[in-house]
Amino acid sequence: MTSTEPWPLADLPLVGGADFPIGIFWPPHPFEINLARYQEIAASGVTFLITGNYMFDQYINRRALDLANQVGLKVLVNSPEPRLSAISGTLSVTDDPNAPLRISTADARRLLQQMLDEYRPFPSFAGFDVFDEPPPSKFPTVGAVTQLVRELAPAHLPYSNLVPGNGAGYASFVQQFIDTVHPPVLSFDRYPILSGGLDLNYFDNWAIIRRAGLAAGIPTWVYLQSVKFSGRVVPNEAQLRWQINISLAYGAKGVLYFTWWTPEVARGEGFESAIINLDGQRTPLYDVVTRVNKEWLVPIGRELKPLVSVSTTHANDNPLPAGVEAFRPDGYVSRVEGGAVVVGQFRNPTDDGNRWVLVANRSDRTDTTVHLTFGSGANRRERFHTTSASYATTTTSTASVQLAAGGAALFRLGPSAQPRTPRAR
Repeated sequence: MTSTEPWPLADLPLVGGADFPIGIFWPPHPFEINLARYQEIAASGVTFLITGNYMFDQYINRRALDLANQVGLKVLVNSPEPRLSAISGTLSVTDDPNAPLRISTADARRLLQQMLDEYRPFPSFAGFDVFDEPPPSKFPTVGAVTQLVRELAPAHLPYSNLVPGNGAGYASFVQQFIDTVHPPVLSFDRYPILSGGLDLNYFDNWAIIRRAGLAAGIPTWVYLQSVKFSGRVVPNEAQLRWQINISLAYGAKGVLYFTWWTPEVARGEGFESAIINLDGQRTPLYDVVTRVNKEWLVPIGRELKPLVSVSTTHANDNPLPAGVEAFRPDGYVSRVEGGAVVVGQFRNPTDDGNRWVLVANRSDRTDTTVHLTFGSGANRRERFHTTSASYATTTTSTASVQLAAGGAALFRLGPSAQPRTPRAR
């Protein structure tokens, strides 16, 4: 199997399966790696974590994997693991004898095999966080490690996350990453809740990631802002929902909270008040995250995860943010009137004529009402209700939808026959 062949995505942890992956970055540090802390994570609706926060060796990682297994969490081991840090961070994987600070492909394979032999006995082990925010100079090494994980452990995930960006230069950067690394997931981080308002370039960033992920046939993930730092504020519930729903409308198939534990002041950037504070106490955001995860993201994510994004457009959004597409009428939704919204349309992997339409409030601060007029292709019109995880029929050809700040609503449209939503294996 070569790295250019399609990934068997359904067989990968977190990517495959019906559950929407909800992760955390910066978990409890080694002195707080205990069963109660991991139960606290799982109780919030989170499904996986990336190691970090000074989890520097295999002994700590094995302890975390054991606890994660007890509470049903998955774990991606990242570069504080000294062998992974050496392979992907300090050194370059290359067989060029003249390259500086290199490790041969054979030696990198042996080190990865050592790590796999230690971690694979734990069912909670999902794979590796190969490199966080690699520069282009590191793409060949990230690609080499990604391919080695695929070769040695095809049922485990080699994950890497990209920096944010905008415009044609960033689109080229993303494409270079895909062409060089051949990743199974396309992920980025951008934290849009600023002290002065929303970062409107968030939409263009998502549009670039969405197009690239669809073209490559791989799912897209995003980090969610859940900490105050560097000109960014702790999001309130509406702003957390806004990040989630805008991302879902743009086709997100997984999210991660940045951060879970609050990074200490010595790290710089002025970190304050994440989901858990420096002293290990829950901040108000813990209850918000738990409620949003369980009442909204878990059920809505299960609906949207197996679907393919058809379009993401903005309606009644004036002026239109840079890099986005304006709403266009079609056979499913012919008119959108009222407040500014982002409209994500989805289909089954094998297009059977059914459509799912997620309508997300463009504002993180004000409620809005939007009026949808359904087209001739929407003979069956149903609205999804998260409390029952089921659809209720909408009998009229129009629907007035009240959306709270940051809120969204999901509709299923199509022919009269009942659709079958394929669940990921």
